[in-house]
Amino acid sequence: MALIPVNTSQPLLDAQLELWQSTFGYFKSVALKCALDLHIADAIHHHGDGGATLTQIVDNITLHPSKIPCLRRLMRVLTTTGIFSTVPQHHLSTNDGNDEEPIYVLTPVSRLLVGPQNICPINAMIIHPMLAFSYFQLGTWFQRELPDPCIFKHTHGEALWEMAGRDAAFNALVNDGMVSDSRFMMDIVVKECGEVFRGISSLLDVGGGLGAAAQGISKAFPGVKCSVLDLAHVIANAPSDTDVHYIAGDMFESIPPANVMFFKWVFHDWGHEDCVKILKNCRKVLPPKEAGGKVIIMDIVLGADPLDSKRREMQVLFDLYVMLVNGIERDEQEWKKIFLEAGFSNYKITPVLGIRSIIEVYP
Repeated sequence: MALIPVNTSQPLLDAQLELWQSTFGYFKSVALKCALDLHIADAIHHHGDGGATLTQIVDNITLHPSKIPCLRRLMRVLTTTGIFSTVPQHHLSTNDGNDEEPIYVLTPVSRLLVGPQNICPINAMIIHPMLAFSYFQLGTWFQRELPDPCIFKHTHGEALWEMAGRDAAFNALVNDGMVSDSRFMMDIVVKECGEVFRGISSLLDVGGGLGAAAQGISKAFPGVKCSVLDLAHVIANAPSDTDVHYIAGDMFESIPPANVMFFKWVFHDWGHEDCVKILKNCRKVLPPKEAGGKVIIMDIVLGADPLDSKRREMQVLFDLYVMLVNGIERDEQEWKKIFLEAGFSNYKITPVLGIRSIIEVYP
């Protein structure tokens, strides 16, 4: 019996594979962005649960005929990475002589990219070249002293919100992204964590932008008077066909009174002292705990609850992501220090939103 030689280089090849998975990792984003640009998920969804062949996808997207073989290669990446899937092949005649054409179907992942409540805008924002290219300057940014410039300003010469203020298309990209994420998450929050909103009379969404989160709460709990506080130029674009009340103001200056203060992904944009200042302003106008006063924060708590490797990796990647604007994600001890310095007595963390948690903070 012939002996199979031992490959003594296998550990080196395995190490190279691990390294290449990180090196080539951004191609997953490139492929996803292309799928969003071409509306491939919509093309498949158009044909229903039965899926669509490549020919049927081509009929529903803008594609030069010469690129059909390239699209097949793109779909191979998107199916291998789990964005789409294929079902057993059936026999159809194709222009390239291939008699076996797979049927592409949506997965739970790509179902998030279709329909009126899709979250394409937040994904399009995150992988937009203006943001993505900023991270390729991370190495040189690390050689600069904090706090300024942030990664985005270091790359583009102005802060993200400054660019949004002068560039209507970029502003729409950011706002649409924030709104789609808020709607998606708030549907889950009111369904899975609705008890945190029951029994309250008024809620102020601090730094709530165009109010997608407040609108979700108002719709689910019509007895709660919901308001949004944000800067004047943000409020100027707020919708008028809603029961939510919009207030122009600066959370660092003062905060209007309410039974409950709500923050969705606000604190990771600010440093420790700024967070303490914001919460102190809340503490001044909140009723006591016995009267229902509290702060509700929807954000990441690093390491909260036992996490599988995917969730743990996503949390630390988000921590790197918010460095774009000198933001930071925090673990429980970092959150606790902020709460106590702001004058609050205790808190409760409920890690029920994937990588995010609901934090209730009491006077």
